[in-house]
Amino acid sequence: MDLGPIEYDPAMAVFAKSTEPTAETRTFLQRRVGLFGAVAGCCYLFFWIYRVAGLVAAGGKPDPSLWYHLAAGLVFLSMWAFCRVGTHTVRVVRTVEATGVLLGSGAMVVMGGYVNLLGRPDQVLLLALSAALTARAIYVPSSARRTFWMSLAVGLELIAGVYYIYLKIEPARWISVAPELARAEPRGIAMFMAVNAAAWWAMTMAIATGASRVIYGLRREIRDAQQLGQYRLEEKIGDGGMGTVYRASHALLRRPTAVKLLLPDRANSEDLRRFETEVQQTARLSHPNIITIFDYGHTADGVFYYAMELLDGASLERLVTEAGPQPVGRVVAMLRQIGAALVHAHGEGLIHRDVKPGNIMVFLPHRYGGQSEQLKLLDFGLVKEVKGSGGVDVTNAGSVSGTPQYMCPEAVTASESMDGRSDLYAVGAVAFYLLTGRHLFEGSSVVEVLGHHMHTEPPRASAHVPAPIPDALDELIWRCVSKDPDSRPKSALAFLDELAGIPGVAPWTPADALRWWNEHGSKVTHVEASAKAHGVLTLDVGADARRAGSD
Repeated sequence: MDLGPIEYDPAMAVFAKSTEPTAETRTFLQRRVGLFGAVAGCCYLFFWIYRVAGLVAAGGKPDPSLWYHLAAGLVFLSMWAFCRVGTHTVRVVRTVEATGVLLGSGAMVVMGGYVNLLGRPDQVLLLALSAALTARAIYVPSSARRTFWMSLAVGLELIAGVYYIYLKIEPARWISVAPELARAEPRGIAMFMAVNAAAWWAMTMAIATGASRVIYGLRREIRDAQQLGQYRLEEKIGDGGMGTVYRASHALLRRPTAVKLLLPDRANSEDLRRFETEVQQTARLSHPNIITIFDYGHTADGVFYYAMELLDGASLERLVTEAGPQPVGRVVAMLRQIGAALVHAHGEGLIHRDVKPGNIMVFLPHRYGGQSEQLKLLDFGLVKEVKGSGGVDVTNAGSVSGTPQYMCPEAVTASESMDGRSDLYAVGAVAFYLLTGRHLFEGSSVVEVLGHHMHTEPPRASAHVPAPIPDALDELIWRCVSKDPDSRPKSALAFLDELAGIPGVAPWTPADALRWWNEHGSKVTHVEASAKAHGVLTLDVGADARRAGSD
């Protein structure tokens, strides 16, 4: 199955078609390129020492080939030395690798020009360069395509070098080696040797390219089996502000699961802290209207993930987009479940701070079991933990985060003062959206929308609903979106009490829910990301700006 942007790479944390490799990717690749340079350099230097020792033992004099041989070994060792110092980008490491391979191979080709004819310089070069390219395919994580093109470049050096070497050999020198060639044209001999070298090099290219393909594929398969422990990824189902969510299954339990992973380009320490806080805080909660966390941890490459229940339903955002404004009875039933989830979260000292239709899933647990539909509150990525008089804020200092259409005024002007009533403001905006099919405030820009939240009198839901709603419900929603937190219900529990006391609301029964899902389910049902958070806004707000906004 196609996993969209997923591509397992030996160095790419978990998902490598993303635009920016992770720190683990760079470290792994840099280490492997350095290892290849050390192996190739040491092998070349070993045979250089062997040649020097033989020359000394025979009482001969050094020739220029020794210096080019030494240069080739030092080039590869330079790759190793470079990769041992500092941390470099993938582009730099790949450039150093390609440059080192071409320079080292070039030095060996030049060396071949000084090898005695009896030593068959073409065979010496084929052996030396084939060993180096095969070693590269084994040690360096590389696609088959990259190996092919690099092998081709080295092969062109080899073929050109062999042709030039044999073109310069005087015919008289062939008498002691191959008398039948003593009268042959140097150009013809050179062409024959070059074609012969090309044929042998084609075999080397095939072996190296095949080795890269097989080894690269094996690394992918190993990570496919091990990267997420007991969870096997099946398909991408959503993107969030902090991560990507995939449908997965547990290897032993065969339980459908949603797995969320921190995006590679968000893998800095601050985002990792927020991501870990999200799962830790959500795992603290145990409520039928809050998403359940099964497991969390780090992959072998250091990528953070967590597994949660997979919900076969639709977000409230999708519900309204596809089916329009919802009946009053259904909205009240939904508000009761949202309120119940917040009562539990607030009781645990957690403020959600990003309650919105996209973070609330609705589904029918048992299509024919006579049960009403159920809601789940998702994505505690912007959660704030309240401890006494001081709050531990998960977002960056000096910034405010949330979704513009559902951000309360104090989120912009005084985010440190946010409490449970801030979530109730968002609940009021969600109720307005469910009843009317439109946002509480509209605008052509984020700044305009936030300006409305801070300064514009909120509209009444009753003025925009297609059917009349009880006055008490209209008043409760209007109070929830009051700019003054003191004018809102004092708590989520108080909100539920007021909601329960609203007269004239037709109940939303299990039969109503079943009938609605049978009629509209195929249009709205979509296994959405259980931690979907697109549309989240983060603004850096200085102290002066916050003071100005509160004036």
